Amino acid sequence: HAAERPHRCEECGKAFKHGSLLTIHRRVHSRERPYACSQCHKTFKVSAGLVRHWQTHTGEQPYRCAQCGRRF
Repeated sequence: HAAERPHRCEECGKAFKHGSLLTIHRRVHSRERPYACSQCHKTFKVSAGLVRHWQTHTGEQPYRCAQCGRRF
């Protein structure tokens, strides 16, 4: 079942396991970028892109390198 990809893009034929991934993929063709930063108005195709971008404004560094301990 892992190889099943029933959700196929009508434009390019790329297939996805989940319909939500097809929805995100369709933005490649439509150029839709529904997630906008409230500070600088940069836009993103997926909400995770906006969340990651927001850290440039807040200075938040939620990750730590396991080797050297530096945050990023």
